[in-house]
Amino acid sequence: MMHVTRVWDMGYVNFNPLLIRSSQLSPCSNVLCSPTSSFSISRGSSTATSLSSSVRNFNFENRRRYHKYKEGQYHFPNDEPEQEREDMKHHMIVALCDSKLHNEAINSPQNFLDIDTGTGVWAIEMGETYPEADIEGIDLSAIQPQFVPPNVRFIVDDAEARWLYANDSVDYIHLRHMAPSIKDWPKLLSQAYRTLKPGAWLEIQDIVPECQCDDGTMPPGQQYAPAKMMDLIKDGLAQFGVDLRAGKSHEGRIKAAGFQNLVHDTKKVPVGTWPKDSRLKSIGSYARAVIYDGLHGNTIGPFTRGLGWNPVEVEIFLVQCRKEMLDDSVHPHIFYHSYSAQKPLAKE
Repeated sequence: MMHVTRVWDMGYVNFNPLLIRSSQLSPCSNVLCSPTSSFSISRGSSTATSLSSSVRNFNFENRRRYHKYKEGQYHFPNDEPEQEREDMKHHMIVALCDSKLHNEAINSPQNFLDIDTGTGVWAIEMGETYPEADIEGIDLSAIQPQFVPPNVRFIVDDAEARWLYANDSVDYIHLRHMAPSIKDWPKLLSQAYRTLKPGAWLEIQDIVPECQCDDGTMPPGQQYAPAKMMDLIKDGLAQFGVDLRAGKSHEGRIKAAGFQNLVHDTKKVPVGTWPKDSRLKSIGSYARAVIYDGLHGNTIGPFTRGLGWNPVEVEIFLVQCRKEMLDDSVHPHIFYHSYSAQKPLAKE
């Protein structure tokens, strides 16, 4: 597996004051009024508490570790192998996007919100790039590093629950790789719209796991095991109301939420080292490693929970997937989708 430097190897000295927010908890407003953060929380029903031991706990299933807070809502693991893979995926996306962390120009940055922050790698790099900004990352899992830049903090919360941020309070909202976890996109986008300041930007990034091929080297339909695997993950998540490939159809949802100046960009992502171009070959190597290293973690939940497979059946199926993924005579690719949209300026 490709080595990725973890964020806690970078020598940060600021301790991450990880919090949990939930409408089910007792009010503790002082936690959210830290002078190190300029985020504005709606006080009508704002509740918070210091991170409880129950959120630090995890569930274990089929030799993988999962989130405990609102258990079962996300069907993929959060253990060390998965964290390494997620960081690798981040570096692949940055390479694909010519080393850019975001699409739209940011002037006088203040409050950035990273929804489903995962390991927090994007939030941390943004904190380094914009030291005068406040960066807040939200995730169901408390897996982010303890030592982070002084302008970065992480919250344990559910992106599909009611957001507690005040109206018109955030300058930039970033959502990446959220298709495998979101059931109600209109609700999520409505909350993002309400929270953003007039003129502020929303950015959504997703890789759509759907094998395609331009040169006829990939067997058709589900004869290619990796393509069948992606289709089965989609089918498994569909049992829980999740659309794995929502990332290719956000335009209508974003417009319906009220956003304007929408830009939808797509990029082809080769899977494997078959491209002749050195840059694409490097990206393809990343992509194959991201998928290969995630074969067990990405399938075991959707297959057993959603499709009713037993773990042995999953392992047997993955043998063929691993074999075919290493065959560079097949030239598959997937697509990366990026959406940028702006909340209209307030009417004078």
